[in-house]
Amino acid sequence: MKAVTWQGRRHVRVEDVPDPRIEEPTDAVIRITSTGLCGSDLHLYEVLTPFMTPGDILGHEPMGVVEEVGSEVTNLRPGDRVVVPFQISCGHCFMCSAGLHTQCETTQVTGEGMGAALFGYTRLYGAVPGAQAEYLRVPQAQFGPIKVPDGPADDRFVYLSDVLPTAWQAVAYAAVPPGGTLAVLGLGPIGDMSCRIARAQGVERVFGVDLVPERLARAAQRGTEVYDLRVYDDEKELVQAIRDETGGRGPDAVIDAVGTEAHGSAAAKLAQTVTGLLPRKLSGPLAERFAVDRLAALYMAIDLVRRGGTISLSGVYGGMADPMPLLTLFDKQIQLRMGQANVRRWTDAIMPLLTDGDPLGVDDFATHRLPLTEAERAYSMFQQKQDGSVKILMQP
Repeated sequence: MKAVTWQGRRHVRVEDVPDPRIEEPTDAVIRITSTGLCGSDLHLYEVLTPFMTPGDILGHEPMGVVEEVGSEVTNLRPGDRVVVPFQISCGHCFMCSAGLHTQCETTQVTGEGMGAALFGYTRLYGAVPGAQAEYLRVPQAQFGPIKVPDGPADDRFVYLSDVLPTAWQAVAYAAVPPGGTLAVLGLGPIGDMSCRIARAQGVERVFGVDLVPERLARAAQRGTEVYDLRVYDDEKELVQAIRDETGGRGPDAVIDAVGTEAHGSAAAKLAQTVTGLLPRKLSGPLAERFAVDRLAALYMAIDLVRRGGTISLSGVYGGMADPMPLLTLFDKQIQLRMGQANVRRWTDAIMPLLTDGDPLGVDDFATHRLPLTEAERAYSMFQQKQDGSVKILMQP
């Protein structure tokens, strides 16, 4: 089959690789019909290269049709149309029973000290072959895959794999009080969808911050009050502008949907770049012990949120030695919630918004649809934010 493989920093390639097969009785094999390109994939493209191996198959946002199931998978049969969550969880361990599927004790990558295995996401998360491919082996298929109706185009359901539950959890963790306000930093796919979900749940005032014109325009069209970072002399001025709209206090909650590749963090960007250029035998241990993030967005969130407010982190951070302003966090009495989305915890609540109309606008959420064979161009375009690319779907 054809699959998108990682070959080095800013270098992916579509290659012929062996077809997946059933290896455990809880496996399934699905034929991919659509697969997303995620902002988290860009971290592998550049920042997290020390944890990658040439030939790794990328991708974690798939949907498709079941081709084959293992003997212990009784909930699926060939021909079923399914969406596959980006994390691999069993559904019955202590953590899964608590709704913490990203901490699944069956698939935890204990050798690396990490949580549940993820599709297509570095050796830290199990080096499981990913979903930007023609076929995908799905472990723990007795629980993970979500059956969806036949009929509507893939766009209606594919975001259940990551975008929708990640944004839903970000809003849930933000815990905006009735009549409260929310700021969302970063209007890529997760930030944009977080704004849509917050508005659908009744948050009247949502402030969105970005510096890409197309992303600002998309969010503004759906009722978000947008702030263009480029028009302010510095971030303090932008923070004050939003405070002025909230009685001088700041919003009740802030979602950081940016993560480790934030603009405005030159020193950390240099450190990430230098580490990524070192030989893997050196860069891996250095990144594991001394990695730093670009924290400009997180620092802005801490400055912006009102005292006693909540910061919800959905952007991926990977640093092991990041300087955190704990005095400010403590003094402002800030609640901080974070983590990979526990996909199956939220999908039952999301599904009615996909089957009873389209209030979140998923049908036209993708800005680009490309064949899998154009993955190299897709990654470059998305990383460079060219041609208005916000969300890219690929079809094998």
